[in-house]
Amino acid sequence: MKVLPFKIPKPADYTLVYQEDFELVFYDKFHQHEEIQVSYIAEGEGTLIVGDTINHYSKGDVLVIGSNLPHVFKSEVIENVKSLMLTLFFTKDAFGKLFFDLEEMRELKLFFNRSENGLKATSHKQKLQNYFLQLKKSSKFHRFIILLKILDILSKARYKPLSSFIYKKEYSDIEGKRMRDVMEYTMDNYQKTICLEDIAKISAMTKNAFCKYFKKRTNKTYFQFLNELRIAYSCKILLATNDDSIAEIAYKSGFNNISNFNRQFKSVMQIVPSEYKK
Repeated sequence: MKVLPFKIPKPADYTLVYQEDFELVFYDKFHQHEEIQVSYIAEGEGTLIVGDTINHYSKGDVLVIGSNLPHVFKSEVIENVKSLMLTLFFTKDAFGKLFFDLEEMRELKLFFNRSENGLKATSHKQKLQNYFLQLKKSSKFHRFIILLKILDILSKARYKPLSSFIYKKEYSDIEGKRMRDVMEYTMDNYQKTICLEDIAKISAMTKNAFCKYFKKRTNKTYFQFLNELRIAYSCKILLATNDDSIAEIAYKSGFNNISNFNRQFKSVMQIVPSEYKK
């Protein structure tokens, strides 16, 4: 199965693709694609890993994932509730190699610079939502006009980068499958004990080779990444319940002792769990 690069299915003569994902979970395999992805989360929430960084997404978010930027959505499964994502896919050269280099398009250059690391819009969200909701009933021409309006807003809006590190080299199919397997195993098992032998076996590499491989492609060690994933989960529990103690949340998040949990939490969040909960 070829996972990286992941090709967006589209007719040969389409330069702009509008897609609706209405599922219990979004596509949950670690992948990349040439197309820039501009998405609106109409329903649902979960975890989004982009490059080296773990993010949370929820209803109302507008997300941009740059060309060939590895990512994976991990939807939060809520019984009988489907997630809905409205997306535009396009490449920078889709409308001609020089189209976005025209003087008239100069204001959009900031968008393309920002998109390289991915972004989540933190302002103008209502206006962006209104444009996304027009797409379904719009003609191809009007979808193109709406795209330009969305890009214009995203060039000026406040935003949060989705990733802090970009691995410039494109993944081969073999590398893509390896990283897909590592990410899938980690996201399915991070609440349990994972040792280096386990994850090296999943990657079909020696322990030393895997450590170097993962660090080179994410700019962090595997266990840094694993701890950040666990901390992201613990933050959600801390905000969602008053019943569990800090120690119980630590164990639910995959930490074997409370002192290590407190230390790792403060390292990632710059605040201790009890203060975060307050």
